[in-house]
Amino acid sequence: MSADLSGIRLLIVDDEEGYLNVLAKRMIRRGLRVTTAPSGSAGIQALRRADLDVAVVDLKMDDMDGIELLKVFKKMDPHLAVIILTGHGSEQAARDGLAFGAFDYLTKPCELQDLLAKIKDAYDCRKRGLEL
Repeated sequence: MSADLSGIRLLIVDDEEGYLNVLAKRMIRRGLRVTTAPSGSAGIQALRRADLDVAVVDLKMDDMDGIELLKVFKKMDPHLAVIILTGHGSEQAARDGLAFGAFDYLTKPCELQDLLAKIKDAYDCRKRGLEL
C-alpha cells in the first residue's frame, strides 16, 4: 500500500500533540508528505502556505472545532478532501460534517489501515477532479 500513498500531501490537524506526532510519523513512514498543525488556526495557516491533497482533522479542538475548520478549508480549497476524526460520543457531529463537504469520518482510536484506506480514497477522488 505504501507505493500507492507515496507523495500524497497530507495535513493533520489535532490539538493532542502526542497523537499528532505519532500519527505523522506513521504516515511519513508510508511515503506521505505530512504537514502537522496543533490547532485549527495553525491548520488554516498551513493550507495558505501549501498545496495539500487531504486533511485529517480532529473534531474537538480548543480553538475551533473540526466542523468550523472544515467550512474554512472548503472556502479556501473546495476540492481539498477532509476526513474528520472524532472521539466516542461525537459521531453525530462528525456525520453532520458530511453535509458541509467532509469526505468521510472515522472514530478515534481508528485502525491505521482504515485511515490509510480513507486517505487513499480521498486522494483518488481529488485526483480525478471530483467535487467532494
